[in-house]
Amino acid sequence: MEGAAPPQETEEKVGVGSAGADAPEAASRPRPEDLVARAIAPVKNEYLRPPPSRSAAVGREVDDDDNEKKSSSSNAVVVKEKKSRRQLKRERKQEQKSAKNICPEVAKTGNGDACRYKDNCRFSHDLDAFLAEKLPDLEGTCPFISADEACPYGIACRYSKTHGEHSLLELNIPTKKSSEINSLSKDLQKLLWKNKVSFPKADFQLKSLGLKGGSNAHSNSGADPVKEHRENLDESNNLHLDNDHKDLNCCSEPAKQCNPACVENECLDNDSISDDSRPVKKAKSKIDKSGSSPDFINGSKLIEENLQVGQDSCIQNGLKSVLSECSNTGNDLDLKQHARERKLIDFRGKLYLAPLTTVGNLPFRRICKALGADITCGEMAMCTNLLQGQASEWALLRRHPSEDIFGVQICGAYPDTVARTVELIDRECTVDFIDINMGCPIDVVVNKGAGSALIMKPMRMKGIIQAASSIVSKPLTVKVRTGYFEGRNRIDSLVSDICNWGASALTIHGRSRQQRYSKLADWDYIYECARKAPDDLQVFGNGDIFSYTDWIKHTTDCPKLSNCVIARGALIKPWIFTEVKEQRHWDISSGERFNILKDFVHFGLQHWGSDTKGVETTRHFLLEWLSYTYRYIPVGLLDVIPQRLNWRPPCYYGRDDLETLMASDSAADWIRISEMLLGKVPEGFTFAPKHKSNAYDRAENG
Repeated sequence: MEGAAPPQETEEKVGVGSAGADAPEAASRPRPEDLVARAIAPVKNEYLRPPPSRSAAVGREVDDDDNEKKSSSSNAVVVKEKKSRRQLKRERKQEQKSAKNICPEVAKTGNGDACRYKDNCRFSHDLDAFLAEKLPDLEGTCPFISADEACPYGIACRYSKTHGEHSLLELNIPTKKSSEINSLSKDLQKLLWKNKVSFPKADFQLKSLGLKGGSNAHSNSGADPVKEHRENLDESNNLHLDNDHKDLNCCSEPAKQCNPACVENECLDNDSISDDSRPVKKAKSKIDKSGSSPDFINGSKLIEENLQVGQDSCIQNGLKSVLSECSNTGNDLDLKQHARERKLIDFRGKLYLAPLTTVGNLPFRRICKALGADITCGEMAMCTNLLQGQASEWALLRRHPSEDIFGVQICGAYPDTVARTVELIDRECTVDFIDINMGCPIDVVVNKGAGSALIMKPMRMKGIIQAASSIVSKPLTVKVRTGYFEGRNRIDSLVSDICNWGASALTIHGRSRQQRYSKLADWDYIYECARKAPDDLQVFGNGDIFSYTDWIKHTTDCPKLSNCVIARGALIKPWIFTEVKEQRHWDISSGERFNILKDFVHFGLQHWGSDTKGVETTRHFLLEWLSYTYRYIPVGLLDVIPQRLNWRPPCYYGRDDLETLMASDSAADWIRISEMLLGKVPEGFTFAPKHKSNAYDRAENG
């Protein structure tokens, strides 16, 4: 980082331990207690430095003709207008025709005749042209070869030179299936696109509760409520895809048979089948408690071959057989799981990583698991997008085998949408619990009636929770905020009702929707809600946990509080889970932090792919994460410990050059860190943090 100086030089500049003229200056410095009162991090004087003069840096660049051209072109790239969808689609089609877009089968085998579609394939088969335009290989070893697997990307891999004998000896060996589960199969995706998936449990419960139901039209229609929120991350609609995304690129044959777990036979006349007579789905296979199953392939659950006679008759008679099973008791709600029959998870004492949009991806969760997290949850997925079969949204449900207690978080505005999504997830995915987000403050979510908007509509909340909890035996949890408007908390009046409606646990973020993430979380109000909660409802607190002392304080101050959820604290320092378990403040070195980034890149390449697209996707999410980690201040540099989440760090030198670089709030320095791990960025590369941090500076970006 430019302008970095060792701490020894800094001591001379700031006058630490000096006398005479420097004494009044030292006396005028505010005390650490005063800095803490002003929410400024009390960094030791010998490490402080003046803020960099970025305007001067820009002026120096202008003096040099070459740098002036480079700077002006970089600025032009940053300030250009956002491209329209039509323009992006046209550019994607042009890219498909280029030699860079090599056919996955040809790339994997190195044989131009390997693709079964031959000239009908929409991708290039010109190996020579591809190799001529391919970017140089990166330093390091292919993440798949290091795991003793055949690389599925072949010559397209950015580490292809390290394949060695594997690229020749294992060409005819099928590529090992990804260990990740909960992926979206192509057959199910096509049926979701055609609106041919039936939801008998959801439709029955919706009718029983007197809610809107019986048709899939509403659940699969409507605009995408978070499309604008993710457009800058997902312009090609494939940004979140895992390392199997190559299978979605090549043309594929129509499925010969449908998924028996969730659809009607496509051979039947669809017009002759009414929504009320859709057949009940076959029984799913049992999943062992470890979270893995021999009957699980590509995230879809296979069906038991030996069906009982009663199940066969149920399938033949359709939904009427389900109704007849309940008619004997005279209670329309007998399909709802009794409280004694519902599976429970004891969350007490376990370290829970909260769902985190964008940064809480699968590679990041693997990092947190390695550092001590016990419970993980996927990023918030929109129900409408899942029901529409969007691959990028289904990628948010992916689960790694190391996640032994794993849940998914969904967000929807209507009971029918949420109920059908819950039934679909229960049928197609392996999860331990399902969380419904009723606290998201994002405008595009709230304006659609979802997220925090539901706090103002308790009857809508009731319908959603009742309908969803009636369908699955897995624990159903709910995430809320204290209220919608600041100073008008209202969740305490709904805690008992949320339990009666069917929720097993409730997470309370100690801020209102209007506060977003400003001001400190109101833990006194969280305690009040926990004390009012019935014994059957586990209550979790959320907000501003940034050290093991915070976690212990909140769990001991209120015995009724079941657990504390760690969110932004894990983004800034994921080793907080280690600190809590070992009950110490870890003065982690810059080298140890850099090794954590290395592990993230390794996991990211395995998840998103080791080809050029996968490398750049990994880089993008690494930069998003670095836009949080720079806020961490090493323990050895502070006069007062532990660091608080609301402290604003001043400009300071680290104990070495790498620590100084990691403390930079400039996006240009984050890009330099990514280049240390993933090579040079492409020409014209720019980055702006998704959370619109002021760390993004136009002059130095790139």
